[in-house]
Amino acid sequence: MRQINVEKVTEVVRQLCIDANYYLGDDIKNRLIQAREKEDWDIAKGILDQIIENANIAKNEDMPMCQDTGVTCVFLEIGQDVHFEGGNLEEAINEGIRRGYNEGFLRKSVVKDPLDRVNTKDNTPGMIYYNIVPGDKVKITVAPKGFGSENMSQLKMLKPSDGLKGVKEFVLKAVKEAGPNPCPPIIVGVGIGGTFDKAATLAKKSLIRPVEERNSNPYYANLEEELLQEINNLGIGPQGFGGRTTALAVNIETYPTHIAGLPVAVNINCHATRHAEAEL
Repeated sequence: MRQINVEKVTEVVRQLCIDANYYLGDDIKNRLIQAREKEDWDIAKGILDQIIENANIAKNEDMPMCQDTGVTCVFLEIGQDVHFEGGNLEEAINEGIRRGYNEGFLRKSVVKDPLDRVNTKDNTPGMIYYNIVPGDKVKITVAPKGFGSENMSQLKMLKPSDGLKGVKEFVLKAVKEAGPNPCPPIIVGVGIGGTFDKAATLAKKSLIRPVEERNSNPYYANLEEELLQEINNLGIGPQGFGGRTTALAVNIETYPTHIAGLPVAVNINCHATRHAEAEL
């Protein structure tokens, strides 16, 4: 059994909160550059140039790439041979968020209650997702989620008879209705299967997968590429001004489900799709 003090978790989460908000991932940046090269619409080219320049400024000057530094989503893959000591794990994670958002001068966007709307003033609590895996390592991924994109997400309980056609129509409908609101070019996370809540979690988690990495199942890898092409054919384009690039990637994750169900969730993210990870 490997012992890990929760203060290490706090420190890692603190740093990841800053890194995720300051530094655009190389996979996203490369995809933006590729998209810019393919554009033949001057306005779209100009917007992509500005997005790339914005990421460069944020990196070079150590500042957030967007004013909406999001609600802090934290994904943990915890080896079953790990024992945490020195305090409560969830409290340690939230302390890391608290320190990271204060020290990184990141906007605090979380309210304590969804109806009374009083700000917690430190961006806690985080939205924490736990997964127990074999081994004695802990992988922590921090993914700040802005609500310009989160508010555009949708979930639908399709019937099995709706099949592939129904899934595709629903994904395209969600993107069309989102339009320019999630700051395209977007990343489209899709969760298929499980239950009402499982599909949403699958869609959310799919967004931290590198954009150049396709689903390991060739059937879904092909569906990702097909949906990406159809989404880009919508012509919404960067920031909604038209062009070839409405989305940079479609990431699909699936899970077994009930014989009577076909849950589908679409979790949209802005072009930045901020996330950073570390292993303990």
